[in-house]
This record gives sequence, C-alpha cells and structure tokens, in this order.
Amino acid sequence: MTKLSVNINKIATLRNARGGNIPDVRLAAINCQRFGADGITVHPRPDERHIRYSDVYEIRPIITTEFNIEGYPSEKFIELVLSVKPHQVTLVPDPPGAITSNAGWDTRTHYSYLKEIIAVFRGAGVRTSIFVDPDQEMIEYASLTATDRIELYTEPYARMFKTDPAKAIEPYIMAAEKARELGLGLNAGHDLNLKNLKFLSKNIPYLDEVSIGHALISDAIYYGLENTIQMYKRQLAG
Repeated sequence: MTKLSVNINKIATLRNARGGNIPDVRLAAINCQRFGADGITVHPRPDERHIRYSDVYEIRPIITTEFNIEGYPSEKFIELVLSVKPHQVTLVPDPPGAITSNAGWDTRTHYSYLKEIIAVFRGAGVRTSIFVDPDQEMIEYASLTATDRIELYTEPYARMFKTDPAKAIEPYIMAAEKARELGLGLNAGHDLNLKNLKFLSKNIPYLDEVSIGHALISDAIYYGLENTIQMYKRQLAG
C-alpha cells in the first residue's frame, strides 16, 4: 500500500505565529507516527518561517518510521541533510522567497547540477527524490541523474480534478508508467486531500509514497489528528 508521510510544517507555522512552543512540533511528530503515519516530512526554508533547522535536529532522534526532508539544495540545506541523515531527501526547485512549491525541476537544464548533488547524498546513504512535473522528458532526465525516486507535483491534478478527474489523472498515469520503465521509485505530493487522494491512488498502482501537509493538518482541526491520519490512510487503502 502507498505510504503516507505527514508534512508537519503547518504545525510549526502555528507555533511561530505566537512564539513559545505551542503547539510542540516534536510532540506532533511523535503523535503522527503513533496515530499511524508511515513517515514524517519537513521542509525547512531559508527564512525558517515554519520548520526551523533546529526543529530538524530535535525531531530526528524520535523518528521511528521514515524521515523525509524536502528543500532547495543550498549549501546550508546540504549540510543539514548530511548531518541529520534522513531516510530520504526530496529536492525541490523553490527559490528562497517562494511561499510554496509551484513547479517541478527542469531536469534537462539542471541535469549536471542535480547529478552532482545526488551523488553526494547517495554517497552518504540517503535515498534521493526529485520533485518533477508529470512530463516524460523531465522524468527521463531525472533518471539520468541516478536519483532513486521522483515526486510528481500534483497541484495541476488537484485543480483539474474538480471538473474532469479522468483528464486530470491522465498525464500522471503516463508519468508513473515512464518512471516504472526507467526503474524509478514514485512519490507524489501537493494539494492532495480527502476528496482527490483516493482517485489518484487507485489509478497509479506504482505509487510508493504521498506527502501531505496543508490539507491534512487543516482537516485535523475539525476531525482530530488521529482520526484524520486514519481517514487519509483509508483513502490510500482503496
């Protein structure tokens, strides 16, 4: 079954809005795992407006499932990953001031750059994933970097799903088939929620993992964190 990695950035956003340590990000990571999450995802940004670099160091020792760190591979980010040694690092092309991820890598243009960085992470025993659009050429060039996986950027799917689910999923099915053909593992994330997740999971049988943060944490306000995690896992179960 596709694994659910919970992105806890929004927990940190809420904490940072008031200062102090409420809600406790470390405790949130512990509870997400206790409530059934298959992994924890964090995405530290240069301005530390949500997850802080210090959070990453504090969270790492309590991870009993899988730890995924997302981010733009700046020098500081690379140092963090090599120090913390997560199970997976997901490389995103966000510039420093981006509010959220809004596109995948142009893996053709940045092929040499990505290949060099991925070699460093793989040499340290960290599984790598590249954030890409569901584009055949981008997936092909991603495979040439020797990455272990790709993560499909699913906002276009989520946006079109509201009006035409079949058309929305079509490029993602082709992308999944291309990834499998090239021997790449497959993750997905961005704007996935309780309404569109099941359809995605049902139609992409090769999906290893989804990373979900904003929608899941928002739903937890109404349904509770434990119940919400189980609701999402049921969507992945078919």
